[in-house]
Amino acid sequence: MKRGEVWVANLNPNQGAEVGKIRPVLIIQEDAFTREGADTVIILPISTKLRPGLEHYRVTLPIRDRLLKESQVIIEKPRALDRRRFGEGPLTALTNDEMTAVEHGLLAVMGMAGYLPDL
Repeated sequence: MKRGEVWVANLNPNQGAEVGKIRPVLIIQEDAFTREGADTVIILPISTKLRPGLEHYRVTLPIRDRLLKESQVIIEKPRALDRRRFGEGPLTALTNDEMTAVEHGLLAVMGMAGYLPDL
């Protein structure tokens, strides 16, 4: 499991507006933490429900490898998951450009980018 890879994970049970279901997720945790055996892995959920109005905070991934539908990384909902929640993977890995877009979006969502794009 490496940063930038897409794996399947079980996000249930969810509460309220949290993302749930068994779905693809993007690993965003630094590889050193994962290699050292951290109990949890920081992820961003991925959805096949495309939201065109949120391009500033979501990165669209085309169909490729074992990612069978066009999808969006839900950058505004990061989460730490117990390792036991993960299933198959990797389904694919993001390109350098896609990871850069995810990182910029995550910084903006967390108020660390110095700006927020117009919504």
